[in-house]
Amino acid sequence: MARYVLHVESRPASPEVEDEFNRWYDEVHIPEVVALDGIVSAVRFTPTAPDGPYIAHYALEGDPEQAVKNLSAAAADGRLGMSDTLRTAPAPRMHILKVATEYRP
Repeated sequence: MARYVLHVESRPASPEVEDEFNRWYDEVHIPEVVALDGIVSAVRFTPTAPDGPYIAHYALEGDPEQAVKNLSAAAADGRLGMSDTLRTAPAPRMHILKVATEYRP
């Protein structure tokens, strides 16, 4: 069975709100996203380079396109509490990735 990940690249609106952005993302956004149908867990990565993006990987179950539609619908109808600490121009980048190889010695 194929496994998929939703890869999301985002940034805080400014350096001054970075701590608040991280708090919102970890305490509000991730729990709301993982509560949606088709999204089962999340792992978040912090950039090590200046102005590098924050990365979130959401594990998807079932039809990955439907999971992203569920996410978009929740954002549109207000079920996701968006924050003004999230940079929206340019918008966060999202890609559905299919697991090709997993190696565990």
